[in-house]
Amino acid sequence: MVPYILVHALVRFHNLSYSSFFISLHSQLLLCLHLSRSLSNMEPQCLRLLIFGLAFSLMTLLQNPVHASTDPCDFPAIFNFGDSNSDTGGLSAAFGQASSPHGESYFHGPAGRYCDGRLLIDFMAESLGLPYLNAYLDAVGSNFSHGANFATAGSTIRPQNTTLHQSGFSPFSFNVQWYQFHDFHNRSQIFRSKGIFQDLLPKAEDFSRALYTFDIGQNDLTAGYFLNMSTHEVEAYVPDVLDQFKAVVKYIYGEGGRSFWIHNTGPVGCLPYILDRFKITAAQVDKAGCATPFNDVAQYFNRKLKQVVVQLRKDLPLAALTYVDVYSLKYSLYTQPRKHGFAESLRACCGHGGKYNYNMHVGCGGMKTVHGRQVVVGKPCQNPSAWINWDGVHYTQAANKWLFDQIVGGSFSDPPVPLKFACHTHHQSH
Repeated sequence: MVPYILVHALVRFHNLSYSSFFISLHSQLLLCLHLSRSLSNMEPQCLRLLIFGLAFSLMTLLQNPVHASTDPCDFPAIFNFGDSNSDTGGLSAAFGQASSPHGESYFHGPAGRYCDGRLLIDFMAESLGLPYLNAYLDAVGSNFSHGANFATAGSTIRPQNTTLHQSGFSPFSFNVQWYQFHDFHNRSQIFRSKGIFQDLLPKAEDFSRALYTFDIGQNDLTAGYFLNMSTHEVEAYVPDVLDQFKAVVKYIYGEGGRSFWIHNTGPVGCLPYILDRFKITAAQVDKAGCATPFNDVAQYFNRKLKQVVVQLRKDLPLAALTYVDVYSLKYSLYTQPRKHGFAESLRACCGHGGKYNYNMHVGCGGMKTVHGRQVVVGKPCQNPSAWINWDGVHYTQAANKWLFDQIVGGSFSDPPVPLKFACHTHHQSH
């Protein structure tokens, strides 16, 4: 009998789905049965095929219990919480649009995203058959019937005692995003019964059936470094940051939320705005050119975040909590960019000057006065799809699409469930 692991290798090598492999196997079995007329007359070759088919079916059920025994989730809405990695217009609505050339690869102009096009959350919405999420803060042209996005660029889990102008961190920290969601949940149902709002706001039952997504924490780590804290000092406050994260997830559960999709934080030590801003010794640079101390802190945060998720599973018995390891995937982009189809890794596509094409004073779309005239100097590269980093801080649409393609099937999730099955609580690891 062919071992299951060999079947798995064949399926992956030929880029097949298990369902297409099973259909082919099923067709061959039917042909054998038709020719043999009965099990007693079955040729040895066909009998072996039948035994293999039964074994393969059993192993598939054991290896993939969630989607073997349940239907895909029918998420009517997404409610997203986060920072610029998933902000679809929140900060732009509050403080002015992310200017051109942001958005030009897909939206052909500014679209509230700090990217040349779509973000991970956009590809997630697409895959679930939902429209792109409107920012909760955006009052112009928004439709919240399919969910809302509370993320804003620069957001942190723990509130910062600074203004946006002083530090670059958003006043809409995670707890504020929770307040906004709580208010939206209550008031949307009051207004939904009034006129046109019925088509613009989610149904009451959608809140318990929705997917709740989270991508936040990166700015909490960099905030400490920007205050000249040591790596040890940054690590010391991570437990408090995650206590606040855990509290908000519990609040959302209390409001009826049941399906939670939680991204860990990425390798901040590979981002131009970190590499350019801090003094990093040669001994602190890894084979990919990333700053090891910053990535070590990110991995420490992720280990603690995973522990929080495990505890939440115990505390919230009706919740389906999926922890998604985007760190490993993002780091893989930097260590093997060409393998994944990218020509540039550490340099920013859109920026101005320096080793990493990044200047904290003149960002993407930034201008300078030349001979009395304002001239754009923060220009984009010719082919953003070949670059990983967009503007020194954020990923390109192409990188976001590659990341989405890796996480959607559940291969980098705990438990290993595809996005479309993230409402099921089966066989979650502890």
